[in-house]
Amino acid sequence: MFSFFKKKPGATAPESGPPAEPAPAAPPAPADPAPLAPAVAPPSAEAAPPSAGGLGWLRNPFARPAAAPVTPAREEAPAPPEAAAPSMPSAAPAPAPAPEPAPEPAPELAPALPEPIQELALPDPVATPRKGWMDRLRGGLRKTSASIATVFTGTRIDDALYEELEDALLMADTGVKATEHLLADLKRRVKESRATDPAAVKGLLADALTDLLQPLEKPLVIGEFTPTVIMVAGVNGAGKTTSIGKLTRHLAQAGASVLLAAADTFRAAAREQLGVWADRNTVEIISQEGGDPAAVSYDAVIAGRARRKDVVLVDTAGRLPTQLHLMEELRKIKRTIAKAGNAPGPDGMGSPPHEVLLVIDGNTGQNAVTQVRAFDDALQLTGLIVTKLDGTAKGGVLAAIAQERPLPVYFIGVGEKLEDLETFSAREFAQALLA
Repeated sequence: MFSFFKKKPGATAPESGPPAEPAPAAPPAPADPAPLAPAVAPPSAEAAPPSAGGLGWLRNPFARPAAAPVTPAREEAPAPPEAAAPSMPSAAPAPAPAPEPAPEPAPELAPALPEPIQELALPDPVATPRKGWMDRLRGGLRKTSASIATVFTGTRIDDALYEELEDALLMADTGVKATEHLLADLKRRVKESRATDPAAVKGLLADALTDLLQPLEKPLVIGEFTPTVIMVAGVNGAGKTTSIGKLTRHLAQAGASVLLAAADTFRAAAREQLGVWADRNTVEIISQEGGDPAAVSYDAVIAGRARRKDVVLVDTAGRLPTQLHLMEELRKIKRTIAKAGNAPGPDGMGSPPHEVLLVIDGNTGQNAVTQVRAFDDALQLTGLIVTKLDGTAKGGVLAAIAQERPLPVYFIGVGEKLEDLETFSAREFAQALLA
């Protein structure tokens, strides 16, 4: 309080001093100053307090004591009545110095540009959007779960229950090896837990299935290389181009800049279809009408390096694993992408493609395992995207893949909408399959 008073004496003088203003502005004193002295002297003692006790006193209580010492200045420079009269109105409305404006809050910093994402981690299963996803996943796997759930409607845990469960798992395309593994693991768990209720056996089966699928649960890592080149393959009709569009949405939402390469130049309207997805996700696309797929892939990787994109997604033509000459075309695309990575340009490219993904249709059942095996032998796959799990009775194919070729399943799809492709969680899938 006192420190404020010591810092403000210079600011209070203009408030209390009507006398300070007229002194420089007053005209020369008249020849007969005697009659003016009595007219000016009384206001110096009586009028000063009202002017000092106006708005300035109300706004700044610390300026009140400073009003008294200003009267001597009035006696030394008397002014004629004509000059004093206008000075009073000019001093009376003069407000105290405007209070210092409150410091403006520090401006919020503009959000920093997103750094290249390091990994697409699994979403929190308890988050609200994930709950909506679980509802869609259960709905998609309802046909599979219904055939398995009927096994646990009995009242006894005996050999008949295990035989029925074996049939149900085989009908769900779980595969012979995976079915044998699950039954052996389930019997061990039932014995250790001493379960007596078939409903409890269902929960133990969910645990066994989760453990079997756990090696497939792995996040897609982005950002280690600039750009990260992802080559996507699959047979015709598996939903490859649609999955690329949905994957682009995931990457864009995670803060990654994406460049698409329309290297599926053989299929009619494939380039236009990918262009629609590029427009929906507002990303750039490299395409050539009737061009060589390997050439389009090369140009896309070079453009991605020059534009410092985070991800380059290469859409390739659909191939059947039995068409060996067409599978060789995929190998050529992969080699060409590697050459583009070795071309002169910014560092940090590594040896592309960094991810080789296979899109498989969940309705194909055991044929999906054959596709995984053939494409893996030809391209050395790094991950899978499983689509069209909605309405299928063959949802157990993931267990067969986990037993035969445990490649990471980055995403699974249950519909055609953008939000119908989500990251894979072993626990969620097992619960939905046995709901």
